[in-house]
Amino acid sequence: MPKNFQYRGKSIDDLQSMSMDEFISLLPSRMRRSLKRGLTNEQRIVMEKIRSESTKPIKTHARDLVVLPEMIGKIIQVHSGSKFVEVRINEKMIGHYLGEFVITNTPVRHGKPGIGASRSSMYIPLK
Repeated sequence: MPKNFQYRGKSIDDLQSMSMDEFISLLPSRMRRSLKRGLTNEQRIVMEKIRSESTKPIKTHARDLVVLPEMIGKIIQVHSGSKFVEVRINEKMIGHYLGEFVITNTPVRHGKPGIGASRSSMYIPLK
């Protein structure tokens, strides 16, 4: 039997039926402060698109937008600095920033040493 997800003791249905002020009081302090200060214009536009019930993914640069219960099930394309990365919002993402789910740097994959890899490789005899 799968366990139902709860955020701070509240089920998803309870969270979605709460007012914004009640939900904000459940969040950690950094997210609570961010939302109490109000949404930026870019965040407001994203929220309007989410509420419009469209099925296509929403593109945004707003990495500092807190994931709210009304976003569950939506697909949002968050900008990573060079491209848009698709993020499917689920229950476990509530209370986190969108930017936490998109990596901004690419891991460095160094090549193996050989000809031209470093200055010392010019003295390695060719085989």
